[in-house]
Amino acid sequence: MLIGRTSDGPIAGRRVAVTGMGAVTCCGVGVDALWEQLLHPTITGTRSVPDFDPSQWFGPKEARRLDRFAQLSIVAAELARADAGELSVDPGRAGVIIATGVGGFETLVEQVLLCDRKGPGRVSPFLVPMMMANAGAANVSMRFGWHGPSEAVVTACAAGTHAVGSAARLIASGRCDVAIGGGSEASIQEVAIGAFTNMTALSTSGESRPFDVRRDGCVIAEGAAALVLEDMERALERGARIYAEVVGAASTADAYHITAPEPQGSGAVACMELALEDAQLSAADIGHINAHGTSTPLNDLAEARAIQKVFGTPGPPVTSAKGLLGHGLGAAGAIEAVASTLTIFHATIPPTAGLEQLDPEIGLDVVAGAPRPFTPAPVMSNSFGFGGHNGCLVLAPAR
Repeated sequence: MLIGRTSDGPIAGRRVAVTGMGAVTCCGVGVDALWEQLLHPTITGTRSVPDFDPSQWFGPKEARRLDRFAQLSIVAAELARADAGELSVDPGRAGVIIATGVGGFETLVEQVLLCDRKGPGRVSPFLVPMMMANAGAANVSMRFGWHGPSEAVVTACAAGTHAVGSAARLIASGRCDVAIGGGSEASIQEVAIGAFTNMTALSTSGESRPFDVRRDGCVIAEGAAALVLEDMERALERGARIYAEVVGAASTADAYHITAPEPQGSGAVACMELALEDAQLSAADIGHINAHGTSTPLNDLAEARAIQKVFGTPGPPVTSAKGLLGHGLGAAGAIEAVASTLTIFHATIPPTAGLEQLDPEIGLDVVAGAPRPFTPAPVMSNSFGFGGHNGCLVLAPAR
């Protein structure tokens, strides 16, 4: 079922409102902290969540039995639910879709080392429920008491975008009245950093510079974000604050290489075109693109070529949040969906942190240096992941 904005057009479905948002990032806890840093970026170095105190959200026993990625999932979802106001939802018609790239990787590594030192008899009986990729979604559904679909999306760096799109489909199809869509990742760990370093994916300078001529790789990050999606008619009836509307989503595969993008961006082109079709919009209707923009030489160039094929040159203004936030892997798309929604809501496009000298091969209007005023219009948010997974969302001002 496609999302669509109307029930009487060629693409049918209930309208999907964004009525709540939560984020836990290197900017701090909360959406306000994220937005302030997006507008005026100052963060460099390690992109971990600063001063995160699980005891503010969990009892001691519960905290010990939750991997950090699940803790971040729950906190982002709690913030989003509180932001949405009084939902009063039928638990059977409320769903949760939380994405991740690697799930409880930190717990897995700890327990493997423990097993090596002290033997399998010392491995925690909670290892499996702590490491499994669906632990974020499962624990959010249990915390909220929601009995609708509770699922995890695991499509590498496209996962967060896919999760928000899938949650929106739960609303559009009529299966749910309210759904949480989000993503979470917490894998800033020696093994993961070693793996990404040895495959030459990480920046050797330690800086994320999307679309810059000096870009040399991404900076790994942790974090989580969640959006409360709601049937538009229901949201209007209860007087909810409506940040934006999810009007389109799409997913494709490159079917090319397990880590490298298809050089001409053919899978990304198809995904953007399908998302536009889903939204019943043309390329000319898009006012801004929140790019995947990982700061790797191949990915940024492939995405730029894909954007040019769909939108022309230079096309709509583009930004990448990863210059500030680093690459949150499975959480990135959800965090960037929040950033895209805030761009619409605040009528401002944040600059691309780390970009000082645009690579002449990019050929896009990349916002840099300072925020840019924005007349609210539909925004496309792109995510592309290892395995050739492509995901695109289209968000629009509520009407």
